[in-house]
Amino acid sequence: MTGQADEGTWAQARLPPAQVAWMRALARQVRRPLVVATTLPVVGGVLLLPQAWALARALHMTAIDRQSLSFALPWIAMAAGLLVLRAALGWTAEHTAHQAAESAKKGVRVALFRRLLSAGVLWSRGRSSGELADALTARVEALDGYLARYLPALVSAAVLPLLYCAVLFGFDWIAALVLVLTVPAIPLFMALVGWGAEAAGRAHATALTRLSGLFADRVRGLTTLKLHGRAQAEAGRVARAGDEVRQRTMAVLRIAFLSSAVLEFFAALGVAGLAVYFGLTFLGLLGSRPDALTLETALFCLLMAPEVYWPWRQLAAHYHDRANARAAVGEIARLFDGLPEMDSAPIDPGADVIGSHPPGFELAALHMPVPGRDAIRLTPSTRIAPGDWIALQGPSGSGKSTLLETLAGLRPYEGTLCFAGMPVSQWPGAMLRQQVLLVPQRPWLSPGSLADNLRLARAEADDSALQQAMAAAGLAELLTRLPHGLSTPLGQRGLGLSGGQAQRLALARMFLSSAPVLLLDEPTAHLDDASRDQVLAQLVTFARGRTIVVATHDPVVAAIAPRCWTIDSHGEVHP
Repeated sequence: MTGQADEGTWAQARLPPAQVAWMRALARQVRRPLVVATTLPVVGGVLLLPQAWALARALHMTAIDRQSLSFALPWIAMAAGLLVLRAALGWTAEHTAHQAAESAKKGVRVALFRRLLSAGVLWSRGRSSGELADALTARVEALDGYLARYLPALVSAAVLPLLYCAVLFGFDWIAALVLVLTVPAIPLFMALVGWGAEAAGRAHATALTRLSGLFADRVRGLTTLKLHGRAQAEAGRVARAGDEVRQRTMAVLRIAFLSSAVLEFFAALGVAGLAVYFGLTFLGLLGSRPDALTLETALFCLLMAPEVYWPWRQLAAHYHDRANARAAVGEIARLFDGLPEMDSAPIDPGADVIGSHPPGFELAALHMPVPGRDAIRLTPSTRIAPGDWIALQGPSGSGKSTLLETLAGLRPYEGTLCFAGMPVSQWPGAMLRQQVLLVPQRPWLSPGSLADNLRLARAEADDSALQQAMAAAGLAELLTRLPHGLSTPLGQRGLGLSGGQAQRLALARMFLSSAPVLLLDEPTAHLDDASRDQVLAQLVTFARGRTIVVATHDPVVAAIAPRCWTIDSHGEVHP
């Protein structure tokens, strides 16, 4: 089964030109450190030539010329100094390459997060949160090897072998010819293996992304699975997905080990061929040289022979980093409907749009589908003007929450629904959320302190502003009872607060918001009469000049609103 999947992905190994161009543009984003990271290894490779010559010269002086070791010490010291210098250059190049990769990865993550914010909730709801999280972490991390290791190795492999062969040609043309004939076999084999490696890497990336999404979704719904007796079945499904990842991983490793073995064979073949050639020449069985072969020349050629293959061996070792990066880019493009623009400007809060159009809604022939029941419909054309206060009434389940969520851009719709002159579906999510605030019946509270949850509405708010917002929502007494005050930690989904306290905390968060449009879903449902009256008094003061649409069953709340919309049991909205 794995083999069939590999054959299916082989034809898809090549990235579309747009994705290849994006990877090149990503490298250009960190051009300066990458130039340093690719140049220093080449300089170190050039310094290898005098280092090898110094060693060969020292050995020749002591073994052939029978000179004392003191005469060879300057050459040995020269070789040692060059070795230290090359090590320093290598460390600097590696450090710079990793800095460049970290900078590029940070830019990609910021761009992807910007895409998440601008795409809106409807877009993200249609995708697995586990897959999106995997793309932001593991898939982006796969770019590290491509930038930090593959690109420097590619430059070294393109320059150093040719340079070494040209230098060796001046010492012994037959030795250079042996290397010239064997070195091209390495990139040829790499190209053949690379196609399979990229296909295997793409299949592995897909399987890993699928496992991440599956695992995250099953952990989130673990309680529901146990209540319905599906925990064991879903555990087996996760195990099968994990086994698929294991098989894909082994397929990638098989290709990696095969390519390494073949490359080592070609390198050993070339070095062994030079050793045999020099041995036969010293024995007098080969006389192709016009002059006598010296030990100094033979040692220099033998010392440099493995180095001719070394850049290509390094490139082969990091060629899989390229394959993994290309597979990761393909996954990112699939999950995010394309690749982000790396030089895009920060998200604009939409001041230009709001400045040219008042922040009101225009609705006409609106059709809001609801799974499992008839759609919610608003047939006549109507408008919610800036500063309007509308009470939305109707029986439970009639669709009041659906209408509020649609106005907030959280549900798909058909028909006309514009905010500030632009269709709600075209508003970037981050911009719309700065203009329209929805306070649902079951508000989302994140793990963290009370202050952390309140500052989601205004990050710069100080403790005094937070306390005022809590008091406005009727939580001042609760705050005094808590030993840690605003630093009191909350669990997942507001664990530690009752339903009414959680809703009032969401109202406190609303009092910190600067959004001109407020959508409130049963804001007083869990409050007693005294608390309701207190919150309504604060809401009337806070909402002055703002647009409010409030869904409610409470006649006291509805009586405050100048306008009233109703939704009948068939889902028809009557403005």
